[in-house]
Amino acid sequence: MAQKRIITGLDIGTTKICVIIAESSEDGLLEVIGIGTSPSLGLRKGVVVDIDQTVRSILDAAGKAERMAGVQIDTAFVGIAGAHINSINSHGVVAVTGPEKEIKESDIIRVVEAAQFINLPPDRHIIHVLPREFIVDGCRGIKDPLGMSGTRLEVETHIVTGLVTSVQNLVKSVQKAGINITEDHVVLEPLAASEAVLNDDERELGVVLIDIGGGTTDIAIFQEGNIAYTSVLPVGGDHVTYDIAYGLKCSHIKAEEIKIKKGCAIADMIPEDESVEVMAASGKKKYEIPRRYLCEIIEPRMHEIFSLVQKEIVKAGYEGLLPAGAVLTGGASLMEGNLELASEVLGLPTRLGTPENIHGLVDFLDEDLYRFQPDINNFNTAVFATAVGLLRYGANQIFYGENMEKENNLMENLFGRIRGWIKEFF
Repeated sequence: MAQKRIITGLDIGTTKICVIIAESSEDGLLEVIGIGTSPSLGLRKGVVVDIDQTVRSILDAAGKAERMAGVQIDTAFVGIAGAHINSINSHGVVAVTGPEKEIKESDIIRVVEAAQFINLPPDRHIIHVLPREFIVDGCRGIKDPLGMSGTRLEVETHIVTGLVTSVQNLVKSVQKAGINITEDHVVLEPLAASEAVLNDDERELGVVLIDIGGGTTDIAIFQEGNIAYTSVLPVGGDHVTYDIAYGLKCSHIKAEEIKIKKGCAIADMIPEDESVEVMAASGKKKYEIPRRYLCEIIEPRMHEIFSLVQKEIVKAGYEGLLPAGAVLTGGASLMEGNLELASEVLGLPTRLGTPENIHGLVDFLDEDLYRFQPDINNFNTAVFATAVGLLRYGANQIFYGENMEKENNLMENLFGRIRGWIKEFF
């Protein structure tokens, strides 16, 4: 019988905080047992700007999930984003030790550590060191060099960094909410989302993941099965909402409702006779506007977002090298017309990325989540991509760590028996 573990994903976004508790087994199956969401009040563009408000929002979302699951959250895997995120590719090289020149776990650890010796400003913190490929005696494209023979081991890595203060404030907020985490539990959000919505073929061919959140748009480029480039743009769905509120002179709440229910990223897709009812900011007067006029407000902002993504693809050197196209995910990706507009601007085939192979609570009811999206009744939606991805990332880390510990214990027991035999017979 597959062993199960309780894993929690904590998606701290600009507009909402989402907590999902799941049971995970070694075969990769995730069974959701609790979920809670809460409006995010202490963040701006993915960065904590008010710790006390952030703590209250986390406590609210976590409390809902705990009550539903009937368990208490001890630790969690937490997503991080924000314009402070940077990335760089780095190279490391070491000599293989030992008389037989066989690559051991210690050699792999040393070469990855060697890749981390880069010049970083004192205000930057390394969040991830992600191996892209290993090179043994000049032979490239090796995924796992353990057990291979060679004299020279190299690695190409992708290193993700963030501002020290931003990482610390995020960790501090979660810890003050009573959840035990360290900086090792902090996961780059597009990396987490990719765990939920990308398949192996897309990663191998070359694909760009575009996670459109409330305050940021996260980008991750994959090629040959590995992550090659990451970036976070300081613009997202909230900027569309602000444009609508300003253009229609209505409240932010009403603008968000109109965006979700009636928004479209391409105005020409809307018939000229469709209209939208708008409540004035005073709350005392309603009036109607053509729906196409609403979409003419939305389209320039969405075009700007996809144009910025295109610039990042060119900057990274992957223009024309992404045959698997683009995958959109995140709450703001659900708007009508987004796929068509993204495909037009990026010049790539585009699909919507939704989590797969996740089961459990389907007919849940969360007042905050359902406020404008009553049609969301399961976890196979882009809204939950990051939270589900955090669960998958956490499950992989936990079971890998446990297996490594078992292997180490077995080796220690074996060496212990050998030492015992030597003492007994000699």
